[in-house]
Amino acid sequence: MMSFFIRIFLLLTLLIGILELTSLQAVHKQVKYSKSNMKPKSMEVASTSNKTVILERVYVDGEVSEEIIHENVLNIETIKFKYSDWQVVQMDEEQIVLQKKINDISPLLKANGYFGISEDGTISIFNGKPDNADIIQSFFQIDIKKLEGKKHEELKKGIPIKTKEDFDKVLEALKPYSKQAKKD
Repeated sequence: MMSFFIRIFLLLTLLIGILELTSLQAVHKQVKYSKSNMKPKSMEVASTSNKTVILERVYVDGEVSEEIIHENVLNIETIKFKYSDWQVVQMDEEQIVLQKKINDISPLLKANGYFGISEDGTISIFNGKPDNADIIQSFFQIDIKKLEGKKHEELKKGIPIKTKEDFDKVLEALKPYSKQAKKD
């Protein structure tokens, strides 16, 4: 009786082994078939390799931030799919540069940005208060004589920029005082 159970056990083990082997062969054939049917793309990157991907974020204030990552890249289509809302701006054997326009002000501006006026009357954004800070970006010259005293004082001290709305509001309020607007 024990010998009968041993035979059944061995027979079931053999049967399970055959099923596993058949299953593995089917998976192997499917992978082989998939690879053989892959057509090369015209924008294919040399082969699957580790590439440097640079993600550039361009903010409305002109600031550009970069994030550098390393990706295993099969082809450019893979990257385009993964980063579908980014634009490819440069690509070579070592790196791919993607860019995205951000409809907001940069984190730098939110943290330490101030509108101010430079010595020549140009509206600028400063990294810190205008009296002792570096200019991040300049916009247009204004006619200081036409500018109200209060606005002029605010610009000398620095107007903090915390949101995109602050950024837009200050620029719009100062455009009528632009020397370029006066000529038009």
